Amino acid sequence: WLWGGFSVSNATLNRFFVLHFVMPFAIAAFAAIHLLFLHEKGSNNPLGISSNVNLIPFHIYYTVKDVVGFISLLGMLVAICFFLPNLLTDPENFIPANPLSTPIHIQPEWY
Repeated sequence: WLWGGFSVSNATLNRFFVLHFVMPFAIAAFAAIHLLFLHEKGSNNPLGISSNVNLIPFHIYYTVKDVVGFISLLGMLVAICFFLPNLLTDPENFIPANPLSTPIHIQPEWY
């Protein structure tokens, strides 16, 4: 069986976590490759009409603009993580732990 049986053990969890971690990156890579080939080669059309008019060549300006935007956004995120590490955290992380009481946000309705 693909998941290593019907019990949830270490091998099952490892496969599950690897699959769910890798899958978004694989989808993003396939989408990028698809857009790259779509812009350079065009799409198939059953009528045989030339679609060269609709092709948009990748220009160095747009590539550099995207890279600069990505680096600046990543730089802002890294700056927030380094200089204000608690800015994006949940305030309930700082509640002292009490093993004798269940936190309010995970209490069921019938509790």
